Amino acid sequence: MEYTNQKLEEFNNYIRFRKVAIIGLGVSNIPLLEYFREKKAKVTVFDNREISQISKELMDKITEYSMEFSLGRNYLSKLKGFDVIIRSPSCLPTIPALEAEAERGAIVTTEIELLMKMCPCKIIGVTGSDGKTTTTTLISEIIKKAGYKCHLGGNIGIPLFTTLKDIKPDDIVVLELSSFQLMGMEVSPDIAVITNITPNHLNVHKNYDEYIEVKKNIFKYQEQDGILVANYDNGIVREASLEAKGKVIYFSSKCKLDNGYVVDKDTIKQCDDKVRKHLLEVKNITIRGVHNFENICAAIAATSTLVDKDVAIEVCKNFKGVEHRIEFVKEINGVKWYNDSASSTPSRTISGLKSFDEEIVLIAGGADKNLDYNAIAEPILEKVKVLILMGETSVKIFNAVKNEEEKQKKEIKIITVENLNQAVIMAKRNAAEGQIVLFSPASTSFDMFKNMYDRGNKFKDIVNKMTI
Repeated sequence: MEYTNQKLEEFNNYIRFRKVAIIGLGVSNIPLLEYFREKKAKVTVFDNREISQISKELMDKITEYSMEFSLGRNYLSKLKGFDVIIRSPSCLPTIPALEAEAERGAIVTTEIELLMKMCPCKIIGVTGSDGKTTTTTLISEIIKKAGYKCHLGGNIGIPLFTTLKDIKPDDIVVLELSSFQLMGMEVSPDIAVITNITPNHLNVHKNYDEYIEVKKNIFKYQEQDGILVANYDNGIVREASLEAKGKVIYFSSKCKLDNGYVVDKDTIKQCDDKVRKHLLEVKNITIRGVHNFENICAAIAATSTLVDKDVAIEVCKNFKGVEHRIEFVKEINGVKWYNDSASSTPSRTISGLKSFDEEIVLIAGGADKNLDYNAIAEPILEKVKVLILMGETSVKIFNAVKNEEEKQKKEIKIITVENLNQAVIMAKRNAAEGQIVLFSPASTSFDMFKNMYDRGNKFKDIVNKMTI
């Protein structure tokens, strides 16, 4: 007998001929236009961009579907009287217009929350300031290798809500969840993973406390049968995990846990009532860095109730990493070039620096998220021979390194450039055989690029076109 998702059927019947607002024409919301049109909802589209900034193809689709739209600076002025409001993750639920509609009785939600509330199968969700994409991808690969039908979504993969009718009870959904997606969320995945929590997106969130509270939503609504996989080494995560209703599984690279998963010297081990079982030697792992070994611990822990350990170990051993995360690009004249464009915070770049034993020429800098760059100075002085800076945060990084130089009575070469092209040219001039050139911005990308993928692809393109 063919499975029918009853919750989805009820929702589809509810929205028929009702007023639905879709806020933001980002990747996650565009497929919703066709979905709600098909279900005969009365859709109005809202976006803060002017009509000239939106692709002709998309505007033609809105016109073809006879949908109302409100664009530009005051785009939410017409947000009144809707039954359902689906916001993009970047449109926070604390915006007054959304709060007013919610108070009036409108359902204010997101594509990802709709998916989670109606999903018929087990959900694994991953969040964290660093490492969530690698961990999410690893988990999905393990799940697929074990023979499950895996649906990958959230911050990566495809928007899954519009494919919900094809998701069956025996499948598994794996989601990468950002703080923006978790904000306002009133449902948690069956298995939640928090890789770490460090300051991030403070240019958008009210403060660090709000950011931390939002991250807790990934486990806040679990029942006693829920599982939380948590980084024991991160004090904020460890403290937050005490609020979990279900089982907590810790992982660590710094502590010898009685129970959990640890990176112990050169081996990943499972600890069970103080008994340590060797799972995987780090020399046999393809991806580099202690932070990636922690990600492997988290992935094995998250899948431990679902798959055979040998399957998980085999996948982790052979996993080649995710694009734009310490991604090897090319070797030129004995110098290896790495793209780490996904490192958009100081903590991520610190992890990248610690992944190499070789001397490093570091290209860093980008748009500012109101983060503190003092912590990055010491690792730079320890690992970097030449520092090349660009973008809005170049002054912050420069000042932090200079202050650390004074403390340590040590000096490295620092070069400031205007753009990525110049940065690569200067890196080539200054890198010596046996060294690493690492593009790890420690900053977001929106000063010069569309996003971190655009930034990383441009870096790879420039490097790949270089000749000896």
